[in-house]
Amino acid sequence: MSNELTLDRFLAAVESAGRAPSLHNSQPWRFRLQGGAMEVLADPDRRLPVADPSGWAVRLACGAAVFNARVALAASETPVEVRLWPDPSEPHLLARLCPLPARRPTPADLALHDAIRRRHSNRRPFAEVPVPAQSRARLIEAARAEGAWLDLLVGAGPLSAVGEIVHAADRVLNRNPDYRTEIAAWTRRDAGAGDGLPVSAGGPTPEPHDLLAMRDFGGGPRAPGRDYETDPLVAILGTVGDTPIDQIVAGQALQRVLLTCTDAGLGSSLLSQPIEVPSARERIRTALGRSGSPQMVIRIGYGDPAPATPRRPVLETVVEAN
Repeated sequence: MSNELTLDRFLAAVESAGRAPSLHNSQPWRFRLQGGAMEVLADPDRRLPVADPSGWAVRLACGAAVFNARVALAASETPVEVRLWPDPSEPHLLARLCPLPARRPTPADLALHDAIRRRHSNRRPFAEVPVPAQSRARLIEAARAEGAWLDLLVGAGPLSAVGEIVHAADRVLNRNPDYRTEIAAWTRRDAGAGDGLPVSAGGPTPEPHDLLAMRDFGGGPRAPGRDYETDPLVAILGTVGDTPIDQIVAGQALQRVLLTCTDAGLGSSLLSQPIEVPSARERIRTALGRSGSPQMVIRIGYGDPAPATPRRPVLETVVEAN
């Protein structure tokens, strides 16, 4: 069998890749079938200039898309070699997925592939049910398998400290009227929109006394006097460095962790405010005693089903080969 992707397998991989998470569901990626390989490119027109001036969130999202594509291709008996930043002359080209000789998918490949369609952020409150030790170990190993680290906060002290950092970062961001305008621009009340955050998926309106500062996407108030959550599992994902390649690696690790959550019956959502504010990011690194770079704060737990965010049509994200 030729080590080149067929158009059908490429498009199937694009469909899976496009289900990756992204800041405000901006979907900042493009895909190309080039020389029998699949290429993942950043879409600069979909970068959020206020929340993501450096392109960190774009690279994280594209890394997550790379991981989904890897899994989809492996499940179709087409493992790939991933080459990050393969052509310095084309800066928006972040990864090239080159087919290897065909092989049968492993049970892990199939489980992760099954989780892709079921995974989406759950911004609703999670139940006060602890995540078992076995599931926690699986999440840590998922990050490690992709060259990243995952610290799970244990105890009221670390959780309260990180919660305060998340709140502080959220306050800094919300003092900027351009930031609030950007969130409003990506909040969708049109059921037919193919991107952005529908109000129905935004979760309830956050309140100042909540342990973690969730973003407000206009989801409406919750029952009076009820805490959002008192003891969620909070994880910090990070990498040894913070180069653009480290951020693509972080995106792949993030997606493996999120799909592992889904496979274990867990919900998850992302809190990126403390990563968007450099001083808050440094405070988290110091609190963890890490020498690396935090890349995402993840909230994990058992929750009721929540609506998924929309996705653009596959062909809208495909660009022609050079």
